[in-house]
Amino acid sequence: MKKLFLFLIATSISVASFAQTSWKIDPMHSFVNFSVKHMGISFVDGSFKKFDGTVTASKPDLTDAKISFTVDVNSITTGVDMRDGHLKTDDFFNVATYPTMKFESTSFKKLSGNNYELSGKLTIRDVTKDVKFAVVYGGTAKDQQGNTKAGFGATTTINRLDYNIKYDPTGAGVAKDVAIKLNLEFVQGK
Repeated sequence: MKKLFLFLIATSISVASFAQTSWKIDPMHSFVNFSVKHMGISFVDGSFKKFDGTVTASKPDLTDAKISFTVDVNSITTGVDMRDGHLKTDDFFNVATYPTMKFESTSFKKLSGNNYELSGKLTIRDVTKDVKFAVVYGGTAKDQQGNTKAGFGATTTINRLDYNIKYDPTGAGVAKDVAIKLNLEFVQGK
């Protein structure tokens, strides 16, 4: 009986150590921002206000993390209504046909310390491309309600023309490269 009890405890510990942990985006403490050069002399910054994301991992260092993220493209804002309206047309995102952008991870490699490389597939409009994000893991903490939260910062640069963004293909007015910066906070599932 004692051996059976010890076996059950050992099995429970083994299963618990390999159990997956799920995290869901905390939209009140997360930001999806971008910046693009304008006329070669300044930058236009913008953001998306509606998005959703999940992280699932079983390893404490998150190297087996599966990350999924979607952005409601209609929630784009640059602070200028006329420009935001133009960005929603077929010249740019064509939100009527392609209302969401999607990212699915293929790997999450720990580089050193809290630095990671996130690889995955980014879909904008009807194009899916491989992208890599430089990620800084901020760690975890408990909030005032006892929820465990994890923080990440992620950056990458994409060429907008790779995603069938048609406007200004020369890049003279709106640069081809778009810098993306994500500040994300996730809540651990219970």
